[in-house]
Amino acid sequence: MAYTARDDRPADKAARYAELEHEILAVLDGEPNRVARMATVAAMLADAFPLFFWTGFYVVDPDKTDELVVGPYQGTLGCMRIAFGRGVCGTAARDRATRIVDDVHAFPDHIACDASSVSEIVVPVFDAAGELIAVFDVDATEKAAFDAIDAAALERMMGKVFAA
Repeated sequence: MAYTARDDRPADKAARYAELEHEILAVLDGEPNRVARMATVAAMLADAFPLFFWTGFYVVDPDKTDELVVGPYQGTLGCMRIAFGRGVCGTAARDRATRIVDDVHAFPDHIACDASSVSEIVVPVFDAAGELIAVFDVDATEKAAFDAIDAAALERMMGKVFAA
C-alpha cells in the first residue's frame, strides 16, 4: 500500500512508517550484508512514498573518513562525493544529527545534485558500536515535504536496520 496524500493526518503517515518498518525488517531478516540492506531500504521507501524524489545513502568512505561517497539509491543521478560539512548531507554527517530543510535553495552551501530537488531530510546512520557509517538522504520536489514524523520514523528505522 503506497502512501500518497501529503495532506493525510499525521497519524496516517506515522502508521504507514510503522507498517513499512515492519515490512523492511521482515525482508531483511537474516541478511548481514550492509549494501544489500541499504539497497532494500532505499527501494522500499522510494516505492512506498511517491513524494520521495531521491531516496538513498551516502556512505562514509573508509579511506577518507571525512567524506561521503554515494551508496545505494533510487532516483536520478546522485552526487559522487560530499565532504563533511558541505551541503545538507555533509552537515548532517559532521554534526551527526538529522537535518530537515524546507527549501534547499535557501540552505547555505547546498549542493545541487539535481535541480528538481526542493526540500530534503538527511538522517545519520550508525552501526551497533555507534560509529557513523552513512547518511540516509531523501529529497522531494515540493517545499516543506518533511517534518518531525518523518525524522522520528526514519531515525528509528535506521537504528533498527543498522545498529541492531
